[in-house]
Amino acid sequence: MATLKSIEKILPPPAAHMVGDGFRVHNFFPGNGLLPIKRMSPFFLMDYGSKIEFPPSDIPRGVGVHPHRGFETVTIAYSGKVAHHDSAGNAGVIGEGDVQWMTAASGVLHKEYHEKEWSKTGGEFQMVQLWVNLPAQFKMSKPRYQAIKREEYGQFNLPDGTGVVEVIAGNYEGVKGPAQTFTPIEMYNVRVKAGAEVLFSLPQQYNTGVVVIEGSVTLNDKQVDTDHFALFANNGTDIKLQATGDAIVLLLSGEPIDEPIISYGPFVMNTRQEIIEAYDDLNKGKFGFLED
Repeated sequence: MATLKSIEKILPPPAAHMVGDGFRVHNFFPGNGLLPIKRMSPFFLMDYGSKIEFPPSDIPRGVGVHPHRGFETVTIAYSGKVAHHDSAGNAGVIGEGDVQWMTAASGVLHKEYHEKEWSKTGGEFQMVQLWVNLPAQFKMSKPRYQAIKREEYGQFNLPDGTGVVEVIAGNYEGVKGPAQTFTPIEMYNVRVKAGAEVLFSLPQQYNTGVVVIEGSVTLNDKQVDTDHFALFANNGTDIKLQATGDAIVLLLSGEPIDEPIISYGPFVMNTRQEIIEAYDDLNKGKFGFLED
């Protein structure tokens, strides 16, 4: 018999900090010390960029060239536009609701910044960036890049026009998401109107969290407000969402990767020696070249 997952913690947004000069973020994990390092595995890091107004700029704000190895970066834009370039030859621009899913794997250099024309006018900016860990067997695989437009998501329309579950990855009620993943992951944008009710059923052992992007919702009878993160215990299977007003939430759930994690700077590996090798390969130019 299905049972509700209990909420383990509701986290308010940690103090904001800047990543480069273009991304003001609240780091929910792992840096705030409130969650053990593997508590949301396979999701290793979540930087949540709450709404902010950027003034116009002829020089796009962002983050210059930097390396990654051993994981994937997933950026979801809710307002504003983000551009990307990497040393594997990939480039793309994502706008409101779109996703860029970069698999760094064996190693890439990349840069991300406000899209040039958007930067000239400025405006409201809101995003989420995730680091998704890779199992040891895939950490040194070939890099890849997925630019996923909002219209490409799986769309599950709720009854009576009360909202939609946008399936980025995984499968909701038979509707599949377009993102290719290395381990089982469920990732949904849930856009609901006041009064909507949605039920999610997820494996008990999956690590599951919800961040409220806009509005507020009740999750299994506990209210979760804008910019807050709800962490679910690994008990039960079901989450009942009720919208007290119009709201947007991002649901993340995935099968944990039960392997050692050693992270340092821009690398997430399994051993200290692999971190040393990553820096050695970087210094030898094995990550390729990308102009800043």
